[in-house]
Amino acid sequence: MALSDETVLWIIIGLAAVAILIAAIVVAKHRARLRTAELEGRFGPEYQRAVSELGSRKAAERELAARARRVEHFRFTDLTPADRSRFEARWNRIQTQFVDDPALAVAGANQLIGEVMRARGYPTDDFEQRVADLSVEYPEVVQHYRAAHALASSASGKALDTEELRQAVVHYRVLFAELLHEGSAHHASELRRAHA
Repeated sequence: MALSDETVLWIIIGLAAVAILIAAIVVAKHRARLRTAELEGRFGPEYQRAVSELGSRKAAERELAARARRVEHFRFTDLTPADRSRFEARWNRIQTQFVDDPALAVAGANQLIGEVMRARGYPTDDFEQRVADLSVEYPEVVQHYRAAHALASSASGKALDTEELRQAVVHYRVLFAELLHEGSAHHASELRRAHA
């Protein structure tokens, strides 16, 4: 039984539609893989943390992309040499203070981090937002900020031993050093992405 020209035309149209659909699916999957790779490269350990916290890659990627869009609107500034010297001198006083009053030194380190963040151009409204914002430019060290904050927060509810307070200061020091680093946070992020 021979097929009519019209039937052959409809078969060709149907096959073309299926081919276009398959191509669209392949392209969409490829774009999703590229987006995942870009976000994993940009956020490093923060990517896996977001997946764990939010329960899926899709939700984590939406959250991380939203963080990046928010931070794109910040106006980062480099610290002047005078600011850098002033902040370093304050950090040195905090380290010296640790010998006499470790809990006060931890509180001072937390306050200093907030001041350096403001000077760099970060809003410093609440801790969770600060962490989310920092994770965009400093994904490798933001976990130190979380750890320091967790120790400092538990210090207000119970007496921490000197070693726990020392660990909090060490964690704050890692972020402090990154924030104080020469060049803007945005520039550091661009370099990190270029090498990923």
